[in-house]
Amino acid sequence: MVVDQIHDLQQVYRKILHSMSRPGNISKLNSITEKMNEEFPCNHAFLLSALTFIDAEVTFHVIANQEKKARLTEIISSYTMAKTEAIDKADFILMLQDAPEYQIEKAFIECKTGNLHDPQLSATWIVECDLLSNSTGLSLNGPGINGAQQLQTGLHHSFWQKRNEKVNEYPLGIDVILADFSSQVACIPRTTSVTITEVS
Repeated sequence: MVVDQIHDLQQVYRKILHSMSRPGNISKLNSITEKMNEEFPCNHAFLLSALTFIDAEVTFHVIANQEKKARLTEIISSYTMAKTEAIDKADFILMLQDAPEYQIEKAFIECKTGNLHDPQLSATWIVECDLLSNSTGLSLNGPGINGAQQLQTGLHHSFWQKRNEKVNEYPLGIDVILADFSSQVACIPRTTSVTITEVS
């Protein structure tokens, strides 16, 4: 991978931080992903997002079909020295697009949401999706949003319903980083209210 793991990942960090402070705002990582000439079991923006936040001090858990799960776990571990962990202990949940529904449901039930003394001790989800756009699908409200922000993620409604259940006891909850196949990222922190507007 021809990516500068200091300079390039700092750029990714700044872009994701920008999107986290402005929920639903889409940031482009094309200038960095175009340097990546290898095939991975996930899209390039997803891998960059994972490598930006995961290091030897944190743990992660991959949700994907068995073959991709094994490959991605090996790649993340070799690049970051981070250890994989059970869902209920993992600091990061890495969800690929083809993740089986039962694994997603299990992860939502078991993942960390922090506690009242340490709400930051929660899981951050990095989620692979088809194509992010600011068209109808979800309506976002809350800090960092002027009025309402529209966001289309292509994820099934059940994902957002389960996510909403995990953040209904603020400050407990999860933060979500979305990464698509067009080298775009967007974020939905726990402080954001998500309303499903698209008819299923």
